[in-house]
Parts: sequence; structure tokens; C-alpha cells
Amino acid sequence: MRCSILVFLLPLIIAQEVTCFNKHAPPLSHFRNKFKDRMAMAMAISSQPPSPSPSTKMSGRVVYPAEYGADPTGAHESSDSIEKAVEDAFGIESEGELVGGVRDLGGVVIDLQGGNYTISKPIKFPSSGGGNLVVKGGTLRASDSFPTDRHLVELWASNSQNLPRTSLFNSMKLQQPNGIYYEDITFRDILFDSGHRGGGIFIADSVRTRINNCFFLHFTTEGILVEGGHDTFISNTFLGQHSTVGGDKGERNFSGTAIDLASNDNAITDVAIFSAAIGVLLRGQANILTGVHCYNKATGFGGIGILVKLAGNSQTRIDNCYMDYTAIVMEDPVQVHVTNGFFLGDANIVLKSVEGKICGLNIVDNMFSGNPNNKVPIVSLDGEFSNIDQVITDRNSVIGMSLRSTVGKLIVGGNGTKWVADFSNVLLFPNRISHFQYSFYAEGETKFLAHSVTNVTNNVVVVESEKPAQGVVSFLVEQ
Repeated sequence: MRCSILVFLLPLIIAQEVTCFNKHAPPLSHFRNKFKDRMAMAMAISSQPPSPSPSTKMSGRVVYPAEYGADPTGAHESSDSIEKAVEDAFGIESEGELVGGVRDLGGVVIDLQGGNYTISKPIKFPSSGGGNLVVKGGTLRASDSFPTDRHLVELWASNSQNLPRTSLFNSMKLQQPNGIYYEDITFRDILFDSGHRGGGIFIADSVRTRINNCFFLHFTTEGILVEGGHDTFISNTFLGQHSTVGGDKGERNFSGTAIDLASNDNAITDVAIFSAAIGVLLRGQANILTGVHCYNKATGFGGIGILVKLAGNSQTRIDNCYMDYTAIVMEDPVQVHVTNGFFLGDANIVLKSVEGKICGLNIVDNMFSGNPNNKVPIVSLDGEFSNIDQVITDRNSVIGMSLRSTVGKLIVGGNGTKWVADFSNVLLFPNRISHFQYSFYAEGETKFLAHSVTNVTNNVVVVESEKPAQGVVSFLVEQ
């Protein structure tokens, strides 16, 4: 660009320089000054950035909603302008294809340019779907007229299955009859302020979606709602109905759910949830939570940190999470792993019976810290369980709370014929010992002393000997 301008100007400059040989022509210094002025003008023109295309209001493959009339100051409503920018982004010509007919948009970016946009209706992504797109860098705030049952941003196709809030998503029983419509959609560096009117973002029938480094505020339904699809990654994100750092006077009235996953195979990593009735609601299979900090609504006020539903088929992993005065509640957990967690302020794990089934549950290597006056059990049962298999609760560090385990060890000494080991205050399940063993040491006895287990009921094991002895009995039991 710069070279072409100089080539164009040089003939004119040379022509004018030639006129200096005319005795009536201005002095040579006059032309030198004009030459300098024109060179400066050429340099200024060449250094200017290209203007956005008037037809698509974009530069390259970056779409700017502000160029469509969206107001980055938030003073005026911007819903229609932003939605038109989204439509143009999805309308870019592309012959590429992602999974199952999803059109590859080629990496187009919708850049909010740090703007603070007020919207009165959801920003709806085209029902035709698409993928390989990024939305980044700004704030979306609900106006006073925003509908209370919608989300600021919504990705769903006309054929997407609309699940009721209480429905579960089980890929073994509930298939996706209408396929996948979105893939590789990324939201990053965005603040979603729902203004206490509805939710933040709703994603349906999408795969490999990313929500990274975002902030969700003032939602009344869900901060993030995912239905169907799989592989949604939520990371480095903060969510809260109210802006608080704990000890909020209105904590009893916190409502809504920060993250609701009615979907399979998703990951929540390095996320803090600081105010909501429920921190994370899992209504699908094979989800993993790592590094999640829940201090939303204390269990004492009726709040839940993590709620694992899909009774009988949850297959959930909760690793290295921080439950801050909030509990993990699991309904008939099957293949659930809770490990390396920190439970503070009487926060614990509650096993809720739906059909009375627990299978493949591991609660190991966690730390529990609470008020010694309350003696809250680290794991408690809500209802009765009749079908119990492969449950391990062990190797947990406990301070100020009541230990619960599926493994018990006791040493009982005394002089007599009976040694009783009561595990009822330690074992998790009532009246259930599936395995026991003991060793008997009789002081001063030179010959074999007959002894045996005579009773195993109500989590109590009794060992008796044929004659009195100064004995020490070591017990080991498992449920």
C-alpha cells in the first residue's frame, strides 16, 4: 500500500522539480517543501488501519457488534444489534464441516471490545447451528424488561429437545433424536449480569463447548444451563446470585442454581460459586468436577454445594474440591468418587435414598473440619438403603466432626471371658458388617485358650473365651 502511493506520487514530484529550470518558476526550496509535505501525507494514509467492510461490519473474520449499532456504554438497548452481528458471523461463507453436518465457521470471532451492553431479550444463536466460533471480551446486562424465564445468551435449535427443570439426562435411556447443532463454540472473558431476571447462558445439543474466564451475576434461575450434548468445559469462572464474600445477611434467601448440567461427559474446573441455593446440579452421567469452591448457601440455611442426581447411574468424579459450609448430596450414587476434598464448617456428604441403592461409591482421602460441639457426621444417610455393594469410606482426616467409615478397628482389653467391640458410632451403615477378623492375646497363658466370635449384630462384635483370662483382642471389620 505504502509503496504504491509513493510510486504514484514520484512522477508528479519529478515533473514539478523539472520546472525549476524555467526562469519564471519558483525556487527549488519551494518544491522541496512540497515534496516533504506530500511524503508526510502519503505516510499518514498508509499507516491508517483498514476500515470495516460496509456490508458485514467486520475486519477480516472479526465481527464487531458496536459497528451494528450496539451501545458499548450500556445507555441504550443493544439486543437487535448484537443479534444481527451474531447472524452475520454465522452467515459467513464456509465449505468446511464439523461433526454431523455442523458448518465450520472458520474461527470467526465476535468481539465485544470491552463494551457494557444492555439487552432486553436473549441473544439467540441461529437455529441452523454452526461451530468454530469465539465470543469474547465484554459485558452483557439484562434490562429491567428482560424476561424472567430466559437466558442472556441461548444456543438451541428449533429441533432441540426442551427438558423440564426436573428431568434427568441418561444417554443409556434418553437418546438425542435430533442430533448435534453446535460444536467448538467458545465464550471467554465475558461478564453475564442477569439483573435478577432469568439466567446467564443456555446451551442445548452442543458438543465441545468452552466457557472460560467468565463471570455470572444476579441470576434467578441458572447461571449456566446445559441440556443434551456433551463435553462442555467450564473453567476459571465465578458464579453468584449476589455479590458477596461470605457472611451475607441475606444468605438464607439465596436461590437459583449456579451450574445445571442435564448432560453427559462435562468438566467443571477451577470454578468458585459464591452465592446460590445450589452450586452445581448434575443431572447427567460421567461428569467431573475438579478444584470447585462452593460457598454459596450454607447447609444450615438449606443450601447444597453439589447435588448429584440421576439415581442409580451417576458415574461422577468429584476431586480436589472445597466445600465451604455446603454439603455434597447424592441420590442413590452409583460409581461416584469423592477424593482429596476439603469440607469446612460442618460441611459433609449426604447419601439420599431414592430406591435404596448404593454401588461403587468411594469417599477417600478427604479432610473434614467442623464445630466439635455439633459432632456432625462426615457422611450421613437420608433414608434407608437395602442394596449396598462396593462402598468404601476410609482414610479421611476428621477434626471436630464425627467420623463415619466402612472400615473399623478397635482394641479391647480386660480380664474375663467376654470382649465386646462396638462400632455403631463409627460404621456408616447400621447393622451391617460384611467382613470381620480378630486376634486374641492372653497374657500369662502357657497353653492354647479356646475362644471364638459369638455375636455380630447392630455393628457390635463379641468374642468369648472358654475360661477367664487377661486378654487383649484386636478387631477389624468392613461393611
